Amino acid sequence: MDPRLLSPIQHRCHQVRADLAVLRARNCLVVSRTMLVNHVRGALKSFGTHLPRCSTPSFANKTLERIPDELRPALVPVLETIRILTSQIRGYERELNRLADEVYPITHVLRQVNGVGPITSLAFVLTLQDWRRFRSSRSVGAYLGLRPKSDQSGERNPELRITRAGDRDLRCLLVQSAQYILGPFGTDSDLRRFGSAIAARGSKVAKRKAVIAVARRLAVLLHSLWRTREEYEPLRNSSRHAAVETAVAAG
Repeated sequence: MDPRLLSPIQHRCHQVRADLAVLRARNCLVVSRTMLVNHVRGALKSFGTHLPRCSTPSFANKTLERIPDELRPALVPVLETIRILTSQIRGYERELNRLADEVYPITHVLRQVNGVGPITSLAFVLTLQDWRRFRSSRSVGAYLGLRPKSDQSGERNPELRITRAGDRDLRCLLVQSAQYILGPFGTDSDLRRFGSAIAARGSKVAKRKAVIAVARRLAVLLHSLWRTREEYEPLRNSSRHAAVETAVAAG
């Protein structure tokens, strides 16, 4: 075998793996809490009780008084478990905020992007570990499984789902950030305008594609900010295009 055909493997150091374990543990509790919340909602719905929308941390307190007497033996212990999980998740989040602020200050550079918080930025840094691993920022999207699959044959080039390679937890966090950027609380930015243009096609598929496309561009942007340490300009590309159009019109 030709050794030149082999690529070097970079293992995460012990401390990075330990810090990443905190993120993984929090994610397990969040998934478990979500399953329990859905179970309670489904059980109450089958008895004709529809719960209003509320935040997950406040779900247990707001649901307790709405449980019928015949379901209390079954659901009250579940609500207590949800309450305990919420408390434990908050403890993990305090530790993650401390890690982001004290151990990995580079996350402050990534948090310049609206919709990227301590957990997403910390997961990005811990998963990639070193920005030098990628020659181009564009490679990060493919590394995290946000690139569409390819099955081109002759003139046939169908649109396929993303590869879903790489770290699943980080990919989910980037998708959540993309949903925030495109949502009602997202501020005006190049990312939001890019995604809105895709979602404007009108179909539900277009909206899903917009979220994935924004998540992929967000991964590229975060790696670029990590590499350059530049100040983030939300409308940098739009301002350049506007300046070029003005110059062309004036000329």
